[in-house]
Amino acid sequence: MVIGVLKEQAPETRVSLVPEVVAALVKMSVTVWVEQGAGDTAFFGDQAYTTAGAAIKNAQEIRTGADVLLSIQTGNARDAKPGAVLMGVFQPLFNHHLMQQMAEKGYTVFSLDTIPRTTRAQSMDVLSSQANIAGYKAVLTAATQYCRYFPMFMTAAGSIPPAKVLILGAGVAGLQAIATAKRLGAVVEVFDTRPAVKEEVMSLGAKFVEVEGAADASKAGGYAVEQNEDFQRKQREKIHEHAKKSDIIITTAQIPGRKAPILITKAMIEDMRAGSIIVDIASVTGGNTDLTENDKTVMHNGVAIIGNSALAATTSSDASKLYSKNVLNFAKLIIDKDGGLNLNFEDDLVKGTCITHGGNIVNDRVLALTGVVA
Repeated sequence: MVIGVLKEQAPETRVSLVPEVVAALVKMSVTVWVEQGAGDTAFFGDQAYTTAGAAIKNAQEIRTGADVLLSIQTGNARDAKPGAVLMGVFQPLFNHHLMQQMAEKGYTVFSLDTIPRTTRAQSMDVLSSQANIAGYKAVLTAATQYCRYFPMFMTAAGSIPPAKVLILGAGVAGLQAIATAKRLGAVVEVFDTRPAVKEEVMSLGAKFVEVEGAADASKAGGYAVEQNEDFQRKQREKIHEHAKKSDIIITTAQIPGRKAPILITKAMIEDMRAGSIIVDIASVTGGNTDLTENDKTVMHNGVAIIGNSALAATTSSDASKLYSKNVLNFAKLIIDKDGGLNLNFEDDLVKGTCITHGGNIVNDRVLALTGVVA
């Protein structure tokens, strides 16, 4: 079996496989082809790949010859040979029209962002590995843009109070943001609709902001769930109360397949003091504020709203290492002992991550969005 690694299109800086993982695949009797320069933006040169056992090819050779095509973003995952397996982070619930096209071309598509969030899948969970980095970089981005100090400073010229940071969402990104903000000396408050995360938040030294009456999210795989109108009203009031006293807000709330919930309204932003920063990690799905624009910084009333859903790619080398390990651990499920392709759909992780196969969309949620009756 041949696994091909394509060079990502700018502004993506990560690469699907790093040389260390290429070497592991070669030991499993898998042939690996890497597009020339694929690892350059993650600081892995072609020589490192050839040393690990890969062959350097051009994009056309890889697309037409590889059995499994690796590409993080959807832009490169096209024009593969008939029957090829495509693997990446394709956001199929938002790109269902593209998934329909992939199905019609006969590709088998595995979108690693849909892997079931179970204990066995933790080593393959690309959302968690990349969200961890995003939470870290969100705080650093805020710190570099903020016009004041993060920690408390006591000097002969006077004392500087610590920054007040509000983090909305205590998932993987939110928890890492808490830890990073605390290390920088900020006072941290955290809001989440899931009471179960309170203990984790407090263990990191942050204050947990509670709103009573949240819908049960225990079976949502670690994601937020939609809330009723009464809860949303109480939520807005509580967040407004804390937002206007905050210097930095990090927003991370997303609901799979839906627009990100609005947690910070224009009125809330106008109540924040000039110089404050909002970093919205959920910007790719619409953002958690009324004013968020993806990949842009919007200034409103002296407050900067930074829409950046690609923060993991700003740490391209380590992000690629973690993503690559996720890919390897999943690939082991579909590689037999002789290095051949073995699509075992009896495995719940293989089945749950597969979007298209045999000319059809096989994921029920994506299928429902296309309007096609199974």
